[in-house]
Amino acid sequence: MKATDLLKKQHKEVKALFKKIENTEGARERRRLMNEISIALEGHTAIEEEMFYPAVRGLETQKAEEMVLEAFEEHHVVKLVLAELPQVDPADERFEAKMTVLSELVEHHADEEEKEMFKVAQKLGKEELEALGEQMEERFEAFRGKAGRQAA
Repeated sequence: MKATDLLKKQHKEVKALFKKIENTEGARERRRLMNEISIALEGHTAIEEEMFYPAVRGLETQKAEEMVLEAFEEHHVVKLVLAELPQVDPADERFEAKMTVLSELVEHHADEEEKEMFKVAQKLGKEELEALGEQMEERFEAFRGKAGRQAA
């Protein structure tokens, strides 16, 4: 799977989790979904920052450089909100507000990547995007497995 296709798939999955949490009432289920969102976002940002962004930055264009720098900053803000979530009670009214802000941040970031950065990334070529996608998928699965073991 091409790197851009893998990232689009992950964007779609996390957006679906946000929709699901919006329609969930019970605190226990909200906490479970919140943990699932956190693990998905942490793994996703890791593979983007460690593998995808350096590849895009390697194109050495002004546009690529600007997009990567902005993406890192957006990740930073998402990480700040994620770090606060474990301290927020899912039954608290602030929980919904934080999840809304996080969802909007992620949606904006994902949409911008898909519309702009992924077009630039096509310059890497199909073969490199395929190889990168395989490496990213392996790294993501390893991350998710490790996170699952730590949560248990």
